[in-house]
Amino acid sequence: MDPYNFLHIAVNTITRLRKDPETPADPNPHLPVLSKDLTINPSRNTWARIYLPHEALNHSSSSSFTKLPIIAFYHGGGFIGHAANTTFFHDFLIQLVQKTQCVLVSVNYRLAPEHRLPAAYDDALEALHWIRTSEDKWLTSFADYSKCYLMGESAGGNIAYNAGLRATMEVDHLEPVKIKGLILVQPFFGGVKRTSSEERLANDTILPLPVTDLKWVLSLPVGADRDHEYSNPTAEKGSKVFDNIARLGWKVIVFGTYGDPLIDRQIDLVKSLQKHHVHVEDHFQGEDKHGAFGAQPTKGKALELYDAMKKLFTTN
Repeated sequence: MDPYNFLHIAVNTITRLRKDPETPADPNPHLPVLSKDLTINPSRNTWARIYLPHEALNHSSSSSFTKLPIIAFYHGGGFIGHAANTTFFHDFLIQLVQKTQCVLVSVNYRLAPEHRLPAAYDDALEALHWIRTSEDKWLTSFADYSKCYLMGESAGGNIAYNAGLRATMEVDHLEPVKIKGLILVQPFFGGVKRTSSEERLANDTILPLPVTDLKWVLSLPVGADRDHEYSNPTAEKGSKVFDNIARLGWKVIVFGTYGDPLIDRQIDLVKSLQKHHVHVEDHFQGEDKHGAFGAQPTKGKALELYDAMKKLFTTN
């Protein structure tokens, strides 16, 4: 029974009692990685934090300088929390940009339940159009628009995936930005029927099952269940545009760990993509919990991620 339907009410806002630690951007050219914040859409209060490796500044005047791959990144937080300036993600992205040598645009999208899905997907796609039209020097001088990847962690992985599905139908309108693939780090997906990993890790200390359920209640359109296409990518509607990804030749990389309650859903996504002949690569190993890749940005799972991304940039 749904208590919200019983009482004929919907949650339109929440009070966030805990404020995440935040780190300001720093464009100091002497840092290993520079960062700065720019507005995307003031009416939606969306903005982006751009990261640029110091080495790009050192070599930009050289005739042999090659522009860097560009990543549009979407942070996690179950659609209801965190931001592009949250310290957890800022520290992670500093290391990622330094290790992989890319230009990265971390998008601060609107949160649920004030702005339920698909608001975050709208903001994610709008950010791509903003990137292609921006006159910011860090983008125009250092980013190779022909090598663009959509990347996200947890809920951000869901956003990267769903924004990618939309982008497959707008490729001509995104020029000169050309998406080459999706990088999904422990992406946040759900479904009505419980998976084995959800049942096995129902009381997980990082992502217990009641918490994931509530995040879907607060973020999905009112009245939708967890088999909605935004939540369940293997549902009938969710898989209808897989063929577009295959046709465009995008590569999809999915990272996961067996200590994450969501691992079975990530595995199912990979299998579904494979059935549609999408070039997909999975990195499933270890018993780490949800959030493991960003938790220790200088070691552990993060280093595996950086190595895989460097390989992607050189071969794709």
